[in-house]
Amino acid sequence: MDLIPSFAVDHTNLQPGIYISRQDEVGGVAVTTYDIRMTAPNHEPCLNTAAIHTIEHLVATFLRNRDGWKENVIYWGPMGCLTGNYLILKGTYPCEDIRDLMLEAFQYVADYQDEVPGTTPATCGNCLMHDLPMAKYEAKRYIERLKNHFCCHYPGVERPQDANGMQFFDA
Repeated sequence: MDLIPSFAVDHTNLQPGIYISRQDEVGGVAVTTYDIRMTAPNHEPCLNTAAIHTIEHLVATFLRNRDGWKENVIYWGPMGCLTGNYLILKGTYPCEDIRDLMLEAFQYVADYQDEVPGTTPATCGNCLMHDLPMAKYEAKRYIERLKNHFCCHYPGVERPQDANGMQFFDA
């Protein structure tokens, strides 16, 4: 079985930033998955589940209402490892354009003062698991990282090989 591309990224050297995780074609349309990495995996704690849940709600709301982008947003949501989010868009954009968009989106979170949208029992599957103050803290932290140390190239992982050139995987 082939190793999926995201497992071929060296997570021991991965820094917060924005990366192109994969590009696909669906019905003749380019679809790009962006890795919106907020913390350094295996070197920093992952994001608090209530904070990333709140970030999910606020950034999804921002993106799906942002002129010039809302037509192309397919998905926004947290990674299973809770070190960032995935943004899936119709089209292909340079990471620098996505950086500008994420700076706006995370500033929206950092400045947010109202009730978090979609947090009632009828509109959210876990409406009690939200933390706006921590979401704002993480948003400010990520903004500073994007401004001061922007990373956009994945570190790769070399796969071990046997004497015959057969490659092995760790999972």
